[in-house]
Amino acid sequence: MSKTILITGASRGFGKIWAEALLQNGHKVAVTARDTKALKDLKEKYGSSVLPLRLDVNSREECFAVVNEVYNHFEKIDVVINNAGYGLFGAIEETTEQQARQQMETNFFGLLWITQAVLPIMRKQQSGHIIQVSSIVGLITFPVLGLYNASKFAVEGLSDTLATEVASFGIKVTLVEPNGYSTDWAGASAVQTKSIEAYNPVKETFQASATPDFFGNPEATADAIITLINSDNPPLRLLLGKVAYPAVKQAYEARLAEWESWKEISANAHGK
Repeated sequence: MSKTILITGASRGFGKIWAEALLQNGHKVAVTARDTKALKDLKEKYGSSVLPLRLDVNSREECFAVVNEVYNHFEKIDVVINNAGYGLFGAIEETTEQQARQQMETNFFGLLWITQAVLPIMRKQQSGHIIQVSSIVGLITFPVLGLYNASKFAVEGLSDTLATEVASFGIKVTLVEPNGYSTDWAGASAVQTKSIEAYNPVKETFQASATPDFFGNPEATADAIITLINSDNPPLRLLLGKVAYPAVKQAYEARLAEWESWKEISANAHGK
């Protein structure tokens, strides 16, 4: 069955790949980007099935206006994919206030504004699926990605809560959690901090661990997203890539073991 889907950050990477795959599968797709020139090819190829719109997700006003425009154009919104975001690379000590705030504005608040804007529509429909593009670093962390990790942890907490609040309205929520992929996320779209030499060994160790096998093929994710959107009972969390599950499993097993070793002290801290 054809669905109407809104995808933010569709100019490249996952957003562009998923938009094209969904259009090929007969869905109607609204795609947003800061520069709509990057969406011109989709419009030329898929015509009235695609609605390209300019959007800076940092603007709450623009987010609400774009969601309303999509709804007025297609008369419904079945799925939202909050994909807009970018990577901030650097040690926490190196990160400026502006860099930290901008990272949260785009990766967390932009997602929040789109989510808030679409909820009244989905409540009225008594149906909908909100897909939040998180990351395995919303579950575990890597060094020199501190603010990016934090933004995705915030997305996880927000969306986990959201799922409990909107279930009775027929609205589903899914956190998509990819491992590393060979997209432009770490390339031209990324931001780098000004380096402090003391952190060079940490950075070198991290870079050495990111072997070619660590990065998945972004094109291979399209089938998973189509399956997710077509599911009548989508999961709250969906890991993407062969690195994601073992990495998260190892980290959570270590956490449980540590909590177990301290559980007596934890319990005593409750008082009588």
